[in-house]
Amino acid sequence: MAGNGMKSLAKDTAIYGLSSIIGRFFNWLLVPLHTYIFTDTIEYGKVSYIYGYTALFMVLLTYGMETGFFRFMNKEGENPDKVYATSLISLGTTSLLFILLCFSFINPISSWMEYTEHKEHIWMMAIVVALDAFMTIPFAYLRYQKKPVRFATLKLIFIGVNIFFNILFLVVCPWIYKNYPDLAINKFFHPNIGIGYIFLANLLATLVVLLLLIPTAMKGLKFQFDNKLIRQMLRYSFPLLILGLAGVINQTVAQLTYPFLFDNPDEAFSQLGIYNACLKITVIITMFTQAFRYAYEPFFFSKNKEDTGTKPYADAMKFFVIFALLVFLAVVFYLDILKYIVSKNYTAGTVIVPIAMMGEIFFGMYFNLSVWYKLTDKTKYGAYFSVFGCFLQVAINIIFVPVYGYIASAWATFICNLVIMTISYFIGQKYYPIKYDLKNIFLYFALAVAFYFAAMYPQIDNEILRLAYRTVFLIAFTTIIIKKDLPLSEIPVINKYFKKRDTKK
Repeated sequence: MAGNGMKSLAKDTAIYGLSSIIGRFFNWLLVPLHTYIFTDTIEYGKVSYIYGYTALFMVLLTYGMETGFFRFMNKEGENPDKVYATSLISLGTTSLLFILLCFSFINPISSWMEYTEHKEHIWMMAIVVALDAFMTIPFAYLRYQKKPVRFATLKLIFIGVNIFFNILFLVVCPWIYKNYPDLAINKFFHPNIGIGYIFLANLLATLVVLLLLIPTAMKGLKFQFDNKLIRQMLRYSFPLLILGLAGVINQTVAQLTYPFLFDNPDEAFSQLGIYNACLKITVIITMFTQAFRYAYEPFFFSKNKEDTGTKPYADAMKFFVIFALLVFLAVVFYLDILKYIVSKNYTAGTVIVPIAMMGEIFFGMYFNLSVWYKLTDKTKYGAYFSVFGCFLQVAINIIFVPVYGYIASAWATFICNLVIMTISYFIGQKYYPIKYDLKNIFLYFALAVAFYFAAMYPQIDNEILRLAYRTVFLIAFTTIIIKKDLPLSEIPVINKYFKKRDTKK
């Protein structure tokens, strides 16, 4: 029975993980579309700015209720139907109030945001974030009902519809408008809307998913709202709101602050556009981190289930570092190719890629270290680290971005994640000692840094020779990994081959 449970968990995890990674990848493909169409970095900066606020308000409007939902749905003595209805009504009410407030106070809101030229961008995304917040509970209910395929399908439908409308409004309609002006396309398409079509595509995709989700959300729903229950859920969820706010500010500090850090608004949006476009290249390491957690951990822990103690956590950290550094070197070595993801007006910002990627690796290591406060029920430390990191990152941006521009934001991420990772390690060793293989971890970092400088700094004018030269270092690093810490026979697919070969012998 336990084996079947683990198989089910692994299957569900794979579905959730795959849908998330595929979704991230296809969203990533919108970056070249947007940067090649909107070659003016100011315009893309405005897109980044608005999306920074949607991320912030998404956390505010869900106020930790997704985690609270799962906690109380599985709490002994609670009626799941009542928990679901109460959660749904709570988020539905606050989402509706948010939309009404945004529409009522759109003028002061746009003035405060210093975004008065296109107020419709703000209210379109206000509707999007409100609907997304409301749909958090129905999506959580699908997970509670163990319907990962339905969950993943709806998420992928959103991605597909969003991409469809982006291509329609930004590629197809402009082409028809230019080449066939006699057609009646001008009745619903206007070129001067520009980046507004990015927000409109998002809004339409959100509405499509909402319509598809409503039958699931309302099926068997009894409208019952428990005041005592919602107070308990809010008390439980409030610390998670604080933690979520700190996390999202860490991720979006540039989007939220740039217009207030520069005297010239155009300069602010231009810097933000370049920074955020090139930052998308580092999404590769984010997708790797997610893929590592979803794909490798189930295999790893099933292979090490006979182990006791902390060895699995130490090994997981070492393997995360090994593969993350391999991805890091692969990206920076082939950055001459990957830079074409963004148009030439943005490529000056690719200088941030190595810095930002290393910062993401530190964050992945911090995530691995978090096991100590999760296992000891000292989750308050997670909040402390996040809040401290948030203040540190905001301070570095405010002080240094006006002087050095967007590269200061990349260094802020690097420094912030390095600091909270280090603090978490030393405090964790006090409460839950884990014997990490620091010797080999430092060795791989030193090796990766040495290979980086050796491969990147020689000036080789011929691009093919330059890439070939860097490939030698990538192969060398991979070979060292395989010989030192990853024997080929331990990889599941290859291991089956060796077993078959030995059986035949």
